[in-house]
Amino acid sequence: MAGESPRNDQEPTPSPKSSPARPALPEQVIEADDAPDSDDDADSTLENDVESSTASITSSILHYRTIQGRTYHSERGNASYWGSNDDRQSEAMDIAHHMWTLAQDGKIHMAPLEPDIQKALDIGCGTGMWAVDFADDYPSCEVIGTDISPIQPVWTPPNLKFEIDDCTQDWTFSPGTFDYIHIRYLIGCIPDWGELFKQSYKTLKPGGWLESFEASPTIESDDGTVTPTSALGRWGPIFIDGSKKSGRTFTVIADGLQRKYMEEAGFVDIQEWDFKCPLSPWPKDPKMKEIGQYGELFATQDTEGFVLFVMNLLGWSHEEIQVYIAHVRREIRNRKNHPYFRLKTVWGRKPENP
Repeated sequence: MAGESPRNDQEPTPSPKSSPARPALPEQVIEADDAPDSDDDADSTLENDVESSTASITSSILHYRTIQGRTYHSERGNASYWGSNDDRQSEAMDIAHHMWTLAQDGKIHMAPLEPDIQKALDIGCGTGMWAVDFADDYPSCEVIGTDISPIQPVWTPPNLKFEIDDCTQDWTFSPGTFDYIHIRYLIGCIPDWGELFKQSYKTLKPGGWLESFEASPTIESDDGTVTPTSALGRWGPIFIDGSKKSGRTFTVIADGLQRKYMEEAGFVDIQEWDFKCPLSPWPKDPKMKEIGQYGELFATQDTEGFVLFVMNLLGWSHEEIQVYIAHVRREIRNRKNHPYFRLKTVWGRKPENP
């Protein structure tokens, strides 16, 4: 799991608890390939490492919402997730797991964990791919993955179990339970990020680590090939408009919420990792090109599953949504465009004597 960051300016940088948030994300330009590949569809034969399945739970949890033929988590309680929870979307998220692991040089966590940690928690575990990999890497650690939808695999490492839970409600874990808490891709889901990190702090053992990985909804380019009026340029504003209706922000990275609320909760030794993730194989650098291949597959595998809930919330018609999706896919597959979106991981430690 060792490896250097893809860019020197993307190395983790330690900072004290009281240090201010970094004023800007790295702005190193990704060099585009002078001889781009064809615009043919990305290879869709990549398969899931683990087939999505459902757990044996109450029928009320399995009572999903249906929007234009796609299923979403039920409206019971306070839980809310804007992405579909069906097989098509699960496949896209498994692709994302592989892409994000490549971006982090094969590492599935950035926090400096001891090899003999005893207990870890994955909040919002989704399809469970990260939790499975982590449990394999730490066989002596008891790993718990929680999510509002039962879409995790049945066959798992013996030290891993999945539970249905809503992290926006009061946590039921005892204080000081975990050595490590992992949170990934919860943009648009959390009504109070400060409370989420306070609950994490309370539930960690002294000396334990919290790690938060998030993605920006804003699609950018360094050379102007993604314009504000293009389909890709409109992607971020659509999600931001949706968050105004849902009350759950998508601008976690842009607003610096990870560091801000870790500091407020009491975490120390806070570090950050930033990355520009290409959405197609347009970069010249071989590693970035490979990440871009998965980025394209991730974005085009189930574009509808990403945007349908938010666009429906904003009042778009079925026809308008499908036309927009077609434009997004076309722009991603056009190698003259050089789109990317930002990733950010922030991790911090609970003091030994809090």
